[in-house]
Amino acid sequence: MKNRLRVLRAERNWSQAQLAEELSVSRQTINSIETEKYDPSLPLAFKIAGVFGGSIEEIFQPSSEIPT
Repeated sequence: MKNRLRVLRAERNWSQAQLAEELSVSRQTINSIETEKYDPSLPLAFKIAGVFGGSIEEIFQPSSEIPT
């Protein structure tokens, strides 16, 4: 899943560790989300959106269209 997490974090001059602490997850989790190796759970995605004051859709986008 594509995401804007790194950009949003950089705009606030937060380290991965600072964001991880805010979200109560590990720095490795933040790194994995930013590098698109891990998709956050829905509750974590809502938490991330809340920290940045936006919607999940503003931060996360599907990697490609899902076939119907």
